Amino acid sequence: MDSILTFPRSVFREDHEMLRTTVRRFLERECKPRQAQWDKDGKVDRETWLKAGREGLLCATMDPEWGGGGGDFGHAAVIVEEIGRSGVSGLGFGLHSDVVAPYIERLGTPAQKAQWLLQCATGEVILAIAMSEPGAGSDLKAIRTTARREGDEYVINGAKTFISNGLNCDLVVVVAKTEPELGAKGVSLILVEADRAGFRKGRKLDKMGQEAADTAELFFEDVRVPVTNILGEENKGFAYLMQELAQERFVIALGAAAKMEAMFDETVRYTKERVVFGKPLFDFQNTRFKLAEIKVRTTAVRMMVDQYLGEHLRRKLTVQEGAMAKLFATEELGKALDELLQLYGGYGYMMEYPITRAFVDSRVTRIYGGTSEVMKELISRSL
Repeated sequence: MDSILTFPRSVFREDHEMLRTTVRRFLERECKPRQAQWDKDGKVDRETWLKAGREGLLCATMDPEWGGGGGDFGHAAVIVEEIGRSGVSGLGFGLHSDVVAPYIERLGTPAQKAQWLLQCATGEVILAIAMSEPGAGSDLKAIRTTARREGDEYVINGAKTFISNGLNCDLVVVVAKTEPELGAKGVSLILVEADRAGFRKGRKLDKMGQEAADTAELFFEDVRVPVTNILGEENKGFAYLMQELAQERFVIALGAAAKMEAMFDETVRYTKERVVFGKPLFDFQNTRFKLAEIKVRTTAVRMMVDQYLGEHLRRKLTVQEGAMAKLFATEELGKALDELLQLYGGYGYMMEYPITRAFVDSRVTRIYGGTSEVMKELISRSL
């Protein structure tokens, strides 16, 4: 169902909207009926990944030479938006397709691309990126995982946490220090296959929301990989991360904007149907005024995100703009969901209602991809 918000959107083309229809049908047919089982299992089943690959919903922007859709970022944005709007929880498609795969496509050697990217597009190989550690979250310079060079191999030791797609992953881009004494200038990105000796997936982390998201700990004990597994150049990893993090943060902003719209629409409908003291909840001035406020803020978020989406389609989105989009969209989403949930009364505390799942699932958007405080620090550097 389209949003009842009246802001006209001009950033998408007809081919983008055709993909939107495909994504919506896929989410309704393949994902919503499986949500309860995914929540119980703590992860999305592999068959759904393979189905998404067959429908062209993975790696939509990747070069067709490597099995991708050959689209622009608008196609990726449509998929992110529809997942956010649908209420489907736990899918790791965005991280796989729009965060990790681009590292391999941009930095990988022809051999690395040939080995991995075709399977990434089909869903046969699921990707993760291992940045955060128990003692280093948003501060990537503080990571302690090391990759020591021994002849033609790297020997990796360390622990990572909060890793999305951590249980399902087949290939991990590991952020490690190849020269620890150099600090940020000694960080490298290294591909580690999940079947390497010494690599171990830990427990699925028990989170506040997104039960179906397989967020896990990863452990590396003398994991040996060939030096050919390095992505890009040695000790250039921090610079590579900074280049790609703008898109990762903008992906979060896209999902937040879509979620905010969907929950606004859902709540307007609810308040017009819910009868309190003999009349619809919507007929109370307090309800209408609160919804009016949220409509304005939701429209403001949409206008900012669409503006930056246009910039990103022209490959002009800056690190600061990505941070601004994430900060504004996720902070406004958090405030809006809290206020919308209040209009449901006791039902707002029941997990069967979409607003409740959205409330708990979305809290992390102000944390992952860099906390709101880190976004403010990045933005302030441009002042």
